[in-house]
Amino acid sequence: MTLAFNPSQPPMPPDRLLQLDDVGVHFPTRDGLVKAVNGVSYHVNKGEVLGIVGESGSGKSVTARSIMRLQPKNAINASGTIRFRRKSGEELLINEQDRLSRTMRDLRGNEIGMIFQEPMTALSPVHTIGTQIARTVMLHRKVSKAEARARAIELLGKVQMPRPNDIVDRYPHHLSGGMRQRAMIALALACDPALLIADEPTTALDVTTEAQILELLKQLKDEMNMAIVFITHNFGVVADIADRVAVMYLGRVVETGTVDEIFYEPKHPYTQALLQSIPRLGQSHGRRLRTIAGMVPDPFNVPTGCSFHPRCMKAVGGVCDVQTPDDVLFPSGQRARCHYAGQTALAEAAQ
Repeated sequence: MTLAFNPSQPPMPPDRLLQLDDVGVHFPTRDGLVKAVNGVSYHVNKGEVLGIVGESGSGKSVTARSIMRLQPKNAINASGTIRFRRKSGEELLINEQDRLSRTMRDLRGNEIGMIFQEPMTALSPVHTIGTQIARTVMLHRKVSKAEARARAIELLGKVQMPRPNDIVDRYPHHLSGGMRQRAMIALALACDPALLIADEPTTALDVTTEAQILELLKQLKDEMNMAIVFITHNFGVVADIADRVAVMYLGRVVETGTVDEIFYEPKHPYTQALLQSIPRLGQSHGRRLRTIAGMVPDPFNVPTGCSFHPRCMKAVGGVCDVQTPDDVLFPSGQRARCHYAGQTALAEAAQ
């Protein structure tokens, strides 16, 4: 059964493809409850690229897997809603769907594609690249094996794979890292999805191959009018591909804005600290890079108040360590979850 959106919620704007509201995903362990995702809200419009940035452990990938209902079996969907606009125009409440339901099987690969961080573990080692793509096509389209194979060759050519007629019969271990990533992209795009989730797809690649993959994704996005959720820890990649950015820290989105707003007018101290830690061309010789003090807190012992306050150089005692900050909305549409968002001089943030 397909569940539509909750009537108590206002419908999504016509150009909205995906919307997450106060999503929480928790994991029970012997040591306590891990709140891997703790009230995440963001949206993706049709045809745009949303970059998700944050340190390891911030909840980026868990949130993305929640959209696909691919969390581990012990995951608890603690709160919130995930809404997706299907090709039919219907709003679907994804978080109300069983992970093994027919609705989710139809959604994955057909309307939402996903590129995983390590294609060697995501691709089957005992099936050829062509077989894996063809099976996905046949699952969602009424086509013959010959037509599905032809579609696989077409897709391999579209992702600029050399000799697609040959590669279609190769196994993943026959391919280089960059070629496996291209095969993973072809698989994710097999049925022309409206949304592509790319979970750190260039992390294990060299700089040259990374640039090629990013250029390919931008090209395919324009050709297919496809939206992309691009997860990364690399601000350079975000600057190259994203339209808007969401910065995550310890299971929450702490700031969202356009690429220009995040890079030139960051409002949250965490975003500012991340940007200050990036090496820059022309930086004075011998000048030490700024670092963020401390470590990401233990998920079993999340600090009270603002979770970033133990590492924040601008934290105010009695406020930041006690009160949980609200999401501050600026006139431009930029948002930041900080008691003193935007009060830091922009010149200081750019240093």
